Order: sequence, then C-alpha cells, then structure tokens
Amino acid sequence: MEQLYSREVYGKTLVELGRKDPRIIVVDADLSGSTKTILFAREFPERFFNFGVAEQNMMTAAAGMARCSKIVFASTFAMFASARVLDQVRNTICYNNSSVKIVATHAGLTVGEDGASHQALEDIAIMRVLPNMRVIVPCDAWETRAAVIVAYQTPGPFYIRLGRAKSVTIDKRPEFVLGKGYLLKEGKDIAIIACGIMVQEALAASAVLADQGISSSVANIHTIKPLDEELIIRLAQTHKALLVCEEHQAAGGLYSAICEVLARKSPARVDYVAVENKFGQSGLPEELLEFYALNAAGIVKKAKILLEA
Repeated sequence: MEQLYSREVYGKTLVELGRKDPRIIVVDADLSGSTKTILFAREFPERFFNFGVAEQNMMTAAAGMARCSKIVFASTFAMFASARVLDQVRNTICYNNSSVKIVATHAGLTVGEDGASHQALEDIAIMRVLPNMRVIVPCDAWETRAAVIVAYQTPGPFYIRLGRAKSVTIDKRPEFVLGKGYLLKEGKDIAIIACGIMVQEALAASAVLADQGISSSVANIHTIKPLDEELIIRLAQTHKALLVCEEHQAAGGLYSAICEVLARKSPARVDYVAVENKFGQSGLPEELLEFYALNAAGIVKKAKILLEA
C-alpha cells in the first residue's frame, strides 16, 4: 500500500492553490522545512512570512491579514499551534471568525524521539472547544489534500491536524465532505470509529477480529467539529457497542465528542483506544503506539473486552 507524508502533500497543495489565488498568504514559525510550507515559500516568497520562534505573534498577524481579505494558512508543530497560542487563536482568530487555516504537523505520539514536550495529545480538545473553529484530522495524505482545499473554500477558521511520519493511503473511500464521516467496512457486532492514523489500525484490527468470528464496521470520522451526529447515532443503534480510536488523550477529543452526542440522543455502550491521562515519551513511533496500546492489537483486545462486558 502507498505510504506518503501528509505534510508533503499539504505543501504541494498550498503551491497549487497559490497559483490560482493571489489572496493566499502562508505564515510559519521557523519550521517551514518540517511543515513543508517551504514549498510555497520558494515559489511565492512575497506571500510567505517566517515569524521565527514567535508563534503568538504569528497567529495575531495571521488574524490581521485575514481581516484584510487574505486567506491565511498558518503552520507549525501541533504542540505550538494549540496550547502555546490559545489566547491569540481564541481572541484574534475565532472571536472575529477570521479565515485563518491552522495546519499543524507533528501531532500525537508518532512524533517519536522528540518526546513528551513535542507530542501534542491535547490539541483536539483545545481547538474543539473554541467557537467558530472547525477541526479536521485526515486519515492520510490524499484526505489531507481534500481537507486543505475545503478549508480554503470555506470562510472562517480551521484546525487541520497532521502527523510527522508517512501514513498508509486508505483505499476505496468516498469524496471528502466537511462534517460527514463514512464507513470503510460494514459489520454487525461492533463499530470501530477512528480518525487520523488510527483509521489504518482500525482496518487492520477489523481483519483480525473477522478471523476470530467478530463482525466489525470501521468508520472514519475525519471531521471532529462539526461532528457527523447522524452517522454516530446510526452506528450506535445498529451495533452492540462502539469503540473510538484516536492518537490523543481520551479526554476532550473524538471519544468525548461522540459521548456527548450519545448521552443526549442515543445512549449506547462505548469505550476508547486512546492515551489515558498520560504524557508521551521518547521512542520510535511504532514502539510508542504499542506501549500505549494504540495499534491493531490494542484495538482487538479492547473490542473483545467491550463485547464480553
């Protein structure tokens, strides 16, 4: 299966959009080589601004540019694009409903050896609570491209969360629609609901479960906000249980968003595969996913426990 860097495709998509629309401005915080906004900088140096290690200034300036009818893409690592800049994102971007598209790379445990200080596991929770903010966690590089294009076409702020490592391309998926998840596999016993890199782990787990006589659906919920409530409720009403998988803290992310919907509209048995109130640590991405049970084996184990409860 094809493996690509989502951040590389992000950079190329920016160039593609920049050729069509001179309103596009790109800002970065001294990490353009890693976020791949350097591709835009090379082709459109007059529309690229490197703010150095001054992320708060970058977000405030991005908001100002957006108020001058620009469409601004702001990038840095997810850790710095969420917690470090919360005040500025809340008060200058979201409060004014400005068209600043925050595309954060290097999210989650799979940052790897950089360790806990750089492993953003709280960013979805931070961004999801902000009024006017949309939150997208693409499952692969091509969904990243679609999400960036939709963000460009849609007024207002976005937070798009990307990883550091290559991701497997997911086959046979429908067209990306903001706020609409989709099924990659249909089953009857348990619905495995995932976002980001956990989609590929969910598909692998589903295959293992099938070999053990357990039928599972796999859903990709790429848009955390606005959430596809209709799909969530349908899965809750047609399966014995739901298992939510995310490379994020269990609190505040996709699991929390789904539980909020179910508590109001369709109570169901639901559990999670996520980080349980812990920080990350240094290690290879695959080692960290195994240690925190955020892999296919962890999903299989939790699914069986959930169905036996």
